[in-house]
Amino acid sequence: MAERLVTFEQDGAIGIVTLRRPEKFNALDIPMLRALETALDEAEMAEGVRVVLIRGEGKGFCAGGDVEALAQMSAADFQVQWVRYGHRVFDRLARLRQPTIAVLSGHALGGGLELAVACDFRVAETQVKLGFPETSIGVVPGWSGTQRAVRRFGAQIVRRMALGGELFAASDALALGVVDRVVETGQALAEARTWAEKIAGRGPLATEAAKLMIAVAEGEESAAATEALASGFVALTGDLKAGVSAFKAKQKPAFSRS
Repeated sequence: MAERLVTFEQDGAIGIVTLRRPEKFNALDIPMLRALETALDEAEMAEGVRVVLIRGEGKGFCAGGDVEALAQMSAADFQVQWVRYGHRVFDRLARLRQPTIAVLSGHALGGGLELAVACDFRVAETQVKLGFPETSIGVVPGWSGTQRAVRRFGAQIVRRMALGGELFAASDALALGVVDRVVETGQALAEARTWAEKIAGRGPLATEAAKLMIAVAEGEESAAATEALASGFVALTGDLKAGVSAFKAKQKPAFSRS
């Protein structure tokens, strides 16, 4: 069996999704996106996983989209297979029910930074650079860089990266709120694990609900998400049990608002 391009493993309450294309600095092409989507599905369905870490194997977190693969695509394939599918996978990550932490042990550039931005938190090592260099080769950040990143960090910061071509050092990114913690080289995974363990110790349903409500406020989710949250809450109540029991008995339910 061929080695998977993206893997999921579980360590207690922590799930770890690893990009495994180190010879390309974990650059994303269509097979990588498909493998990432599969790994995210596994993470969300894994019993007992309360926090998910996203990391890259080797020296880079993710170099973004594979430019060589991009150059071989027609305009139609670029729009349908590259842009739309990439959006679908990144949205899948952003909407994962568990909190997510991007482990930046290497540079996060272009689509790699967009991948990190789709996570709830980012831990970076001191040597890491972050930015959106796409316009230097005639394309734009197409996997939420001009949208999700603007919502989370502000338009001016994204302008500096996407229009001005600035690459931020980890320390600058921390000051701007683009990353949440900066650690010494080789310490990002350990730091992320420690943070994840603290998050995992909190109420899982409350944590997931809080994540969803924040996403709605941020514009990440629509009103449908609020509706789903309300429906899920009602499903846990005694009133629902009373209603179902009364329905089966063909009686009028006695609701207690509990």
